[in-house]
Amino acid sequence: MNKNAGPVAPRDPEKKRPYFYLMSDKEIFAAPQPDGRGIQFIYEDDGRMITAAKLVGNIEDEEMLDLLKTTAGFRKLVHSIGVSVSAPAEYKGKVRFVLQMYGVEDPYETGTNIFCDMEPDGSEVTLFLEDVNWGDMDAKPGQIRFEFEDNSFVSYVNVRFYLNDGFTAPEPVIDSAVDFDSDEYAAMIKRSVFDKGNLFRLRRAIDKAERGEEVTIACIGGSITQGAGAIPINEKSYARLFAKGFEERYSKPGNVRFIKAGVGGTPSELGMIRYERDVLRDGSEKPDIVVIEFAVNDEGDETKGDSYGSLIRKVYTGDSDPAVILLFLVFANDWNLQERLSPMGRKYSLPMVSVLDAVSPQFPLPPKKAGEENKDTRVISKSQYFYDVYHPTNLGHRVNADCLLEMCKCAEESNDTAEPAIPEKEEKDSRFSEVFLLDKKEIKNNPNRFACVEEITEGCFDGTDSVLQCVEMDMDLEGTPEFPYNWHSAGGMKKDAPFTMKIRCKRLLLVMKDTADVSFGTAVIKVDGKEVKSINPNDVGWCHCSPHIIIDNDTEKLHTVEIGPADGSEDKLFTILGFGIVS
Repeated sequence: MNKNAGPVAPRDPEKKRPYFYLMSDKEIFAAPQPDGRGIQFIYEDDGRMITAAKLVGNIEDEEMLDLLKTTAGFRKLVHSIGVSVSAPAEYKGKVRFVLQMYGVEDPYETGTNIFCDMEPDGSEVTLFLEDVNWGDMDAKPGQIRFEFEDNSFVSYVNVRFYLNDGFTAPEPVIDSAVDFDSDEYAAMIKRSVFDKGNLFRLRRAIDKAERGEEVTIACIGGSITQGAGAIPINEKSYARLFAKGFEERYSKPGNVRFIKAGVGGTPSELGMIRYERDVLRDGSEKPDIVVIEFAVNDEGDETKGDSYGSLIRKVYTGDSDPAVILLFLVFANDWNLQERLSPMGRKYSLPMVSVLDAVSPQFPLPPKKAGEENKDTRVISKSQYFYDVYHPTNLGHRVNADCLLEMCKCAEESNDTAEPAIPEKEEKDSRFSEVFLLDKKEIKNNPNRFACVEEITEGCFDGTDSVLQCVEMDMDLEGTPEFPYNWHSAGGMKKDAPFTMKIRCKRLLLVMKDTADVSFGTAVIKVDGKEVKSINPNDVGWCHCSPHIIIDNDTEKLHTVEIGPADGSEDKLFTILGFGIVS
């Protein structure tokens, strides 16, 4: 072979095609994997790709957006995909780009993977869809992955879709940098003060920090609290930025302890069960400030607010008398549940922070142009704030943290010299306020607490599931498995060997595992011989924790709970992660 030979002749130049960006200079993180690689997962299902096309690509054509819902539509719209990656100079490996289609049956196993290996030097590589060996089980665009040979560093990526003949796209809009020092930014952040409530406890925590004493800040919520969209997730989440900003403003380095307890895709219905474990760490932690963030997660809450109110009462009346801040975040469609949830905040005179009120009014405004003095321009665009339809970018996480710090500034100036009396109980805040977690570990280590449990027969649920939803707690980059002390039907569910529990309680919630794994099947839950619920773990379609109310009474009574297979699900798998008990 002639070493001096020129490059192999490329295919004929493509005509210039219209395109739109799905990602533009998007910051990603090579998150460590067990095999030493680093991977950034970017999910594109559930409307995320459509939202990115709107926010980043400025696509408004409903026909084009609708085509992104399915693989067939995607192939009709997209001619080719342009991808570029810019990694740090010290990284010498290649990068694999993967666009995975989810399959008709098993989403993760039966779809086509469109991929290429590329140099991370910022040059664009083009993947032509006509060259893809398509399968016949493709359903919809599922996820994008950037796979690195090493881990724990930040890179920047661009992904743009070149369009087939007959489709057009608007010219890309380049956003100006966010000016964090501007009067307009300050005014935007001030709008987040939804209700100051009574600021005595928050002022007390600030005073404690200023005296040089250690202060503990905890945040509990869903995936945004977990840090989704933040790059890297352990350093740039709003929770971490808030704790760091609080320390810089009021304390000495190292005097602010930080607890992050966000679990993706879960409502306050689960948060109230795991508060003692994930925030209080079974009594070892005594937080001074607790931020509660479920305003974008509680739409599916079975109780429509009672779980949220119960969590507030559980936190507010805790041994450490923490300052409680209610945080109302926002989705890309300018939605949250603050109107439903805020009455409970007012009942307890809690400070409430609304990111929706801060950012959404300015999103529709035009961008500021260089040299213009017009104040009626936006501070931050949706494409700058949102990582996807649900989660913020690093810029968005900073905005969220600054909104919380604005409430702290209000506390500095507050004249509240005492806190109000604890409100009387009502169903909205006491129905589940005394809930506690039952799992294999808890019942073994705290038998006195579980005197209400008269008998447990594991039946076919005598295994332990290790394939669990994992979340990055506190400052960790590694995920911690949620509910590892579970009951799992490793050999399949058997009608003649159900899980059976005799328990004296008022209320009982089952926490079970959702999954896309088709080896899992539907379980039937019976209480006192009567079927109360049938649950299919495949309905949600991804691995996560799901709470379900199975007993809900005002008086305590002995019940027999039985969990076994539905017809047709014999020998299928099912995982009982735990229970929430009100006795």
